[in-house]
Parts: sequence; structure tokens; C-alpha cells
Amino acid sequence: MKIKSMYKVRQVAGENLVVGQGRLNADMTKVISLNDTAVLLWKELAGKDFTCEDAAEVLVTTYGIDKERAMADANHWIEKMKECNIVE
Repeated sequence: MKIKSMYKVRQVAGENLVVGQGRLNADMTKVISLNDTAVLLWKELAGKDFTCEDAAEVLVTTYGIDKERAMADANHWIEKMKECNIVE
């Protein structure tokens, strides 16, 4: 899967928000805010094809957590991204 290129993370008032680039009449009723870990995954994986295992490896490398926990967390992140239609 891949993060859709039309989406970028921008910091607004201290929050990391996902915004659609070049969209006219953006729907501001649905704001997607990312925590620091979600931003880390975004930065590491944006522009690349990735799997849940790739995301988990970022978490293991960065935080030193076990692979099982990293896979669960990575899967949760990916499912949320799918719900928001941010990945293809």
C-alpha cells in the first residue's frame, strides 16, 4: 500500500494535521490529527510502497518494542489510515 500523494502532514497550532493538497472546497468537518508516532510512520513511509511489516520495523527500530506489539500497533495505524481513505 502507499500513502496517497495528495495528502501531506502540516503542523497547525501545535497539532499535526493531514491536509489534502490542491483540493477545492476542502471538507473541514473531518480533521485528521496525528500523534508523534503516527507522524513518525508517515515520514518514514510516505512516497514508498509499504506493508504492515515495514511499519512495524520502524516501530521496533525507533522504540525498541517487541515485534508482536509493533505489528499490532502498525496494523492499528494502517486500519485508521484506510478508514480515512488516505492509503491506496
